[in-house]
Amino acid sequence: MHDRISIDPKICHGQACIKGTRIPVAQILSMLANGDSIDSLLNAYPSLEREGILACVEYAASLVER
Repeated sequence: MHDRISIDPKICHGQACIKGTRIPVAQILSMLANGDSIDSLLNAYPSLEREGILACVEYAASLVER
């Protein structure tokens, strides 16, 4: 997960993003929560990989455990 998620104060105001993109984890999670499929996200964001989306879910799960 940590190799796919980055937090940089200079990118998206320090929000957790998928590394190498400016796509916030929260945006991906919101889209999944609203019923979008992983495949639809991959089509909407060609720079994404399935592993990046799954890393977002894993990141969120780790935050809930704390």
